Amino acid sequence: MAHILHLDSSPRGERSISRRLSHDFIQAWQAVHPEDTVTYRDLGHQPVPHVDEPWIAATYSPPETLSPELKTVIQASDVLLDEFLAADYYVCGVPMYNFNVPSTFKAYIDQIVRVNRTFAVTDTGLKGLVEEGKKMLVLTARGGVYAPGSPAASVDFQEPFLRAIFGFIGVTDITFIHAENLNMGDDARTAALAEAQAAIQMAVAHW
Repeated sequence: MAHILHLDSSPRGERSISRRLSHDFIQAWQAVHPEDTVTYRDLGHQPVPHVDEPWIAATYSPPETLSPELKTVIQASDVLLDEFLAADYYVCGVPMYNFNVPSTFKAYIDQIVRVNRTFAVTDTGLKGLVEEGKKMLVLTARGGVYAPGSPAASVDFQEPFLRAIFGFIGVTDITFIHAENLNMGDDARTAALAEAQAAIQMAVAHW
């Protein structure tokens, strides 16, 4: 039995493609793996706090020196980290905003990329602390085409950023399903969604 952390980051509701795709995957996955459990967090509708100066002071101080006020400052981060580290798999619905991730998802990342919890500073450099063997699936929604070899590939800062930051903390097995070309007319949109749904079924079978 595996435990999945399901994250959505779009501010949209029913109109969100990334939400639809992530929920379609979870539904299809649970039909095949009914014993698996899922924790759901809606970052788009219930955003987490941004990092501020007290947060930095708290996370870079020895735990035994923290005042009650600083312990309160990182309480939300502690909850998010415990939740993240408890999961075996991660499923993330992430629309592309301005060639990257929404601020809601970036705020979440900033809360969980934390010294001595998900990475450490060692004598030989930085080291990810997330347990090996965990997998991540990222389902994106994109208005244009950013695939390798396309004219806009050089401005895809979404996939490279997510691979880099989660790889930094130890999650290196990451699969992407991109629903692209969504703003290029009805035919392109229909084709993109059909391709994404086929990729979801493939992921359910082989992830």
